[in-house]
Amino acid sequence: MGEILETALRLFTEQGYDETTIAQIAREAGVSQRTLFRYFGAKEDLLGGGRDRFGQVLMDAIGEQPADVDVWDALRAGVAAVLALHDGREQALERFRLLYNTASLRAGWLEKRLRFQEDLLPLIESRMDAATGKAGAKARAVIATAFACLDAASMTWVANDGKGDIMDLYDECMAAVRG
Repeated sequence: MGEILETALRLFTEQGYDETTIAQIAREAGVSQRTLFRYFGAKEDLLGGGRDRFGQVLMDAIGEQPADVDVWDALRAGVAAVLALHDGREQALERFRLLYNTASLRAGWLEKRLRFQEDLLPLIESRMDAATGKAGAKARAVIATAFACLDAASMTWVANDGKGDIMDLYDECMAAVRG
């Protein structure tokens, strides 16, 4: 599976995401297209490592936080766990570059992000005061803010050619909106 991901990332970087075909990736990785689709349900999954891997890691990391952990800290733990999925700094930088420079990937990311936000809602609501009847709106705002900060941090990191630590940038973004 790692060989397929490496091949896909290399071809996406060299040729462009939209210009690279599944057939090319399969051929260069030495697998059939059927095998490739067994591991990855869609072409965009080749950028992120498999169907909903990001979402599952995010949910698990937040869900594993003790109940007394602040909602913002729980979300930060989730973001850190997702960023740790990358095999290294260069791989993360290439993936983020592709994401922000390819319209179809950005659109797919937005769609997934909205689904992740809905999936996270019960976890985040349970950490917030549901007695007021406004936990839903507050929880949605908190989750959306965390994702907006991840976007701002990763876009800044890409613009700076991967200099610095992306989690430090995330923390700066969170401090700006919470300040």
